Amino acid sequence: SSGINAEYGYTIEFCLGVISNTASYLRLWALSLAHSELSEVLWDMTLYYAFYWLDWDEGGCILLVFIFVAWAALTVSILLCMEGLSAFLHALRLHWVEFQNKFYDGNGYKFLPFSFALILENMENLEEISAI
Repeated sequence: SSGINAEYGYTIEFCLGVISNTASYLRLWALSLAHSELSEVLWDMTLYYAFYWLDWDEGGCILLVFIFVAWAALTVSILLCMEGLSAFLHALRLHWVEFQNKFYDGNGYKFLPFSFALILENMENLEEISAI
């Protein structure tokens, strides 16, 4: 009876994992679509109209260079922030959802950072004990 219940538990965990992974990849796909749409919107708002509105005989080429720099800066900064957020969220999800549920038990000993002062203190204590 307990073996069957365990199998039901594994089946439910597997199904929830499939749903979770599917949702995660759908989120990445949605961010990819948002990237392409933002690129297109920024193109339409800046360079697309600049090609039609600028007078090419009266310094329009120079103005186009400045418009291109503004477009490139906006596009790269916005998309870089979105990509950084995407990578951060994906790593956070993998750490907390995948790692914590499957491999982390919370057993062990307290982490003590390396310290020369602690080593010297322990050596002094050992010398005192050995002297006794």
